[in-house]
Amino acid sequence: MKFVALDSRGGNYLVVAQNIAWLRTGENGQTNVGMVGGSPLLVTGSIEEVERKITAE
Repeated sequence: MKFVALDSRGGNYLVVAQNIAWLRTGENGQTNVGMVGGSPLLVTGSIEEVERKITAE
C-alpha cells in the first residue's frame, strides 16, 4: 500500500494512492482530489504537481 502526502491550506493529508479516483483544477492554484467512497480533498498545487506526487516512487 502506497501512501501519498498532500498539502492543504487547512491541514495536510496522508492518503492511499490507490484510493485516488480523479484530479480536477480548483481555484487559486489548488487541485480537487477525488477519493473513492469519499468527498474530494482540496489540496495545494496544480494538477501536474499533485500528479507528480502521486506517481513518484
